[in-house]
Order: sequence, then structure tokens, then C-alpha cells
Amino acid sequence: MSTPFTADIVRPGVLPWTLGDRVVVALNDGHLDVAIGLVQGIPGDEAGRLQAEGFRSAEVPRISVNAFLVLGGAAPVLVDAGMGAGGPASLGHLPDALRACGVAPEAIGTVLVTHLHSDHIGGLMGPDGAALYPKAEVVIPEAEAAYWLADGAEARAPEGAKAGFRRAHALVAAYGERIRRAGEGEVLPGIEAILAPGHTPGHTAYRVQSGDRSLLIWGDVVHLPAIQFARPEAFLSFDVDGAMAAATRKRILDQAAADRSLVAGMHLEFPALGSVRRDGAGFAWVPEQWSAAS
Repeated sequence: MSTPFTADIVRPGVLPWTLGDRVVVALNDGHLDVAIGLVQGIPGDEAGRLQAEGFRSAEVPRISVNAFLVLGGAAPVLVDAGMGAGGPASLGHLPDALRACGVAPEAIGTVLVTHLHSDHIGGLMGPDGAALYPKAEVVIPEAEAAYWLADGAEARAPEGAKAGFRRAHALVAAYGERIRRAGEGEVLPGIEAILAPGHTPGHTAYRVQSGDRSLLIWGDVVHLPAIQFARPEAFLSFDVDGAMAAATRKRILDQAAADRSLVAGMHLEFPALGSVRRDGAGFAWVPEQWSAAS
């Protein structure tokens, strides 16, 4: 007799994809439920309608949180690290996903950070603030560091935003000399940093190139797929510069559609890898077709 399935059975979110002579593994850290009122730039009733038409909650949208593991170089590379301890119970599952891959924290050679929000860097540190990746270099975009780590930035920030600045300083304290600030261009062999500002001032995407294939890991260009592909002008209230985030999103979506390129995102629904096509005045998401040979 088979064992009945129960909701208590939790499987790590892991899915590998072949990219030339590299493997990119989508890793799910969990999800975050937010209020529809966070959506700005379009009428609230339209945001809810788009969610409902996408078979998603019109009142409490769910935002997936992912990271990506890049294998095939000198050492495994992690792009972002999830929320870690201290967040809601629906987040913080990246360590389970890495264990399912057979990759130990000490094996990670580099962590590429798209930006310094807590759901991307919180998982780099334990509850005691210690580094969880003891041999990794952590690459932070230069413009991002200039915003979050500037003298007096925390004091000038609104009360509700101060914790984010403290988390950025805690990251630097944990990794010390293993922090590297980098601008645009090649940050590792075959991996290029591309500035994509708006969500935060130094928000950065990473293009992984392998032979004639490439993958753009675009970070937080899209948070709510049901809304922001159709209406890229829609932004979220926690974007530092909503208008710039929308302009960046339109530019990147337009380029991805024109190039028919492969893209991945930290808040696209897992496994979060696919392509973009034009759809009327907006865009649509086309998930990559997975197979055991992928």
C-alpha cells in the first residue's frame, strides 16, 4: 500500500539546467506574501485584475524568492543567498536546496550579490552574524555599496528602512576582506555584471556566458509576473526609485524579447528560467521547457 501524501512533506526546490559546458541550478528559498497595495504606477483594481487573470491572489500576491548556483568554473558560484534566519517561516530554505545539490557551504567560491536587500543577503549570515560561506568571496556592486554603506546613510533613512542598512553593514562585518566591490563588466571568467538600477541604486544583473549560450540572471527586474510583464510600468512601493525601476524593466524586457534570450529572476515563479515575448503593448513570460537532459 502506498504512503499517503501530506502537506508536511517538504522537498527542496532544486532544478538544474545545462548552459553550454556549465550547469545553472535554480534554488528556491521560499516565498513572501505581500499586499496588493504595494503595487504602484497602475490603478489598484487593474493590479488585482491582472493577478486574478493569472490565477493568482488579487489581494495577497505571493512573491517567490530564488537564488542560482553556477557550476563548471573553478569553484561553485552562488548568485544571491536568500533570506536566511530571522525572516518569516516561508523563507530561509536555501540551505536545504544546496544540501540537495550535494554542495557544502565551504565549497562556494564566490557569491555574486544583485543588491543588498535582506531577502538576497540575509542567507549569507547565521543568527549570530557569522559568515555561513567560510571560503567565499562576496562581490557587491560598487553603486550598491555606495548607497547602503555610505557614512550616515542609516541615520538619514526612514525608520522602517534602517534595518536594511544595518543588514548591509553586518554583511561587511561578517566577510571583511573577502568583500569585493565591482563595477560593470566581467566579474568572473564568463560572468558579466550589468547595472540595472531603480529597484535599488546599484541593482545589478549577471550574464553567464558559456560557448554560444548565455543566461541573464536579472535579479529583481520583475517581482510579480502576472502584473509586470503585461504592465512593465507597474512598480512596488519598496523600489527606491519606482520610475527608474519601471524604465529599466521596460528596457530589459524589450531587449530580452528582441534577442530571444534566456533569462532568470529571483522573483519569477520557480524554477524561474525562460524567455520573454512581446504581447500587444506589453510582454509575456515563456517558461523554459525542462527535461532530464536539461
